[in-house]
Amino acid sequence: MPSSWTVLISLHAIAASYSLIFGAVNLLRRTKGGSVHRIVGRIWAVSMYVVVLTSFGIRTIDGGFNWLHALSVLTFCTLTAGLWAIWKRNIKAHRSFMTGSYFGLLGAFVGVLAVPSRRIPQLAIHELPLLGLLILILMGTTALTVIGIAQLCKTHTVPGS
Repeated sequence: MPSSWTVLISLHAIAASYSLIFGAVNLLRRTKGGSVHRIVGRIWAVSMYVVVLTSFGIRTIDGGFNWLHALSVLTFCTLTAGLWAIWKRNIKAHRSFMTGSYFGLLGAFVGVLAVPSRRIPQLAIHELPLLGLLILILMGTTALTVIGIAQLCKTHTVPGS
């Protein structure tokens, strides 16, 4: 495997991990539409675009594309439509597109976990302490980010709020 793939796959995996976590944060928060929701949503959207765009550099063993690449095209469209919908103040469409984008990401994650030869299952089998550490780092940095955003929004007026 070329070393550039390692960097690309790492970037893809990190962005996907943050997308899973920040997306869950926004979906599970009771308050929607406030400053925290908007900032967390922007972080989530950027990380989702990174996931989608990096996916096209990651090919199958024979150099082709698979069902995950089709999901990337669909996700690019639904994510963009969701952003367009909120820009047009269509909250119902925004909610539908963003929720669909998140559950598509979740489906792709389950699909990746279901293939034992992929990196995450291999980490779980051969390097469980490392995988645990990576998960703790992701969760910790997300928690610190969300807490920081919430504190910022309490003490300052956030542009666009």
